[in-house]
Amino acid sequence: MIKHGRLMRAALLAAPLLAFAIAPGAAMAGEPAVQSATPSAGQVPVEYHKLANGLKVVISPDHSVPTTTIGVYYGIGFRIEPRNRTGFAHLFEHMMFQGSQNLGKAEFIGLVNKNGGVLNGSTRFDFTNYFEVVPSNTTETFLWAEADRMKGLDITQANLANQQAVVKNEVKVNVLNQPYGGFPWLDLPQLANTNWYNAHNFYGDLKEIDAATLEDVQAFFKQYYAPNNAVLVIAGDVDPAEVMGWVNTYFGAIPAAPKIERPDVSEPRQTEEKRKEKIDPLAPQPAVAWAYHVPPKGTPELAAFRLIDLLLIQGKDSRFSQVLVNRKGYSDSVDGGINWPLGDAYDYNGPMLWSGMMIHGPDVSDDQIITDIDGIVKDLQTNLVSPAELTRAKTKARSALYDTLGNGNRVGLVNLLACFALFDDDPGRINMLEKEIDQVTPELIRKTAREYLRPTNRTIIDLKPGNAAAETAK
Repeated sequence: MIKHGRLMRAALLAAPLLAFAIAPGAAMAGEPAVQSATPSAGQVPVEYHKLANGLKVVISPDHSVPTTTIGVYYGIGFRIEPRNRTGFAHLFEHMMFQGSQNLGKAEFIGLVNKNGGVLNGSTRFDFTNYFEVVPSNTTETFLWAEADRMKGLDITQANLANQQAVVKNEVKVNVLNQPYGGFPWLDLPQLANTNWYNAHNFYGDLKEIDAATLEDVQAFFKQYYAPNNAVLVIAGDVDPAEVMGWVNTYFGAIPAAPKIERPDVSEPRQTEEKRKEKIDPLAPQPAVAWAYHVPPKGTPELAAFRLIDLLLIQGKDSRFSQVLVNRKGYSDSVDGGINWPLGDAYDYNGPMLWSGMMIHGPDVSDDQIITDIDGIVKDLQTNLVSPAELTRAKTKARSALYDTLGNGNRVGLVNLLACFALFDDDPGRINMLEKEIDQVTPELIRKTAREYLRPTNRTIIDLKPGNAAAETAK
């Protein structure tokens, strides 16, 4: 049985798209916010405004900790980056730290550090985000700083060349020269999807990263890094009226960009299983990964699939862990999830996969593992999940939600508020998530499993260690 750290590997897989890890309606600005009523117990307070330039602003006051978490989310991720410029969205994330009109190179980071805060940025399927957690008495300062780089970056050839080198080095370190590099988080979407926007190498081909020009960067910034393609979230120890005054002062005059024409990112229904073999010369053990297309966003079936994820793969009490790990001893863990490992079941806006993987010993074949998975899935498709097991899954779902909403740094809270505003124009949906969990029935779980856990809706990648593959070929 191969030993490998679940948390360590999950962190490694998520790290490539992180640039830094340092220490229902809306109101126009000046009008009462639609979602501003005093929340009931357990509800997240949400104020939602829009500026005249299209900037969406979400404020969630919380005076339990004297800090503020500020998040700026732009509606551009690697899914819709330019053709022949794979990795461009991630490259541009790096450019956002290269200086702006009033803050020179790395001065934004220095400003956060000097005030005892932390910051980060990441590129995901459908957004690029930047956030900082800072003392609440510096809230105005960092709203000014975020507005300064939204107004304009210091886009120079030297800065571009520097960050091209940084990103290429990330690709080499985290994918090309790493055991299981890109497996399966880069590999599965490229095989399972047919639409280029969902199926290209979003970390970037080295030649295409090199091909990016200064003009490309300037055009990308002008098109996507505009207030009408962004959400600003302020959560923490703040006064909403005061915050809106600062937001109007610093962001209000930034001009909107022309409306973005979004490409068609839809995927056809998969009707045949896809399977391929990958040779990894650095991998010490074989591995297998699988993926299924999940139901469309906003459907009861997707709510059911979130619970299916908990039933099958999340936690040591999950069915996959009980059978594949505890009973069969194939590995010490099974990893996976919806939008795994780059996000969660809420922070995307297009077709998505539910995927999983196991690194295992050479004494078991991938076919045997897949056969066992089919047996577990077949039971879910045939029999209604028991009340006790469904209750346990719902409890796990609520617990994960409470952990996200109650975390002291508020980063998870900001992420949900920003994504619901950016994608659904409804940050108040955050207070409906528990209801969505409660409404899932055993019958809906069985119906969803039958349609979306079909073998013909599945993609499989068999990873073979290079040395073992070479021996087999002799």
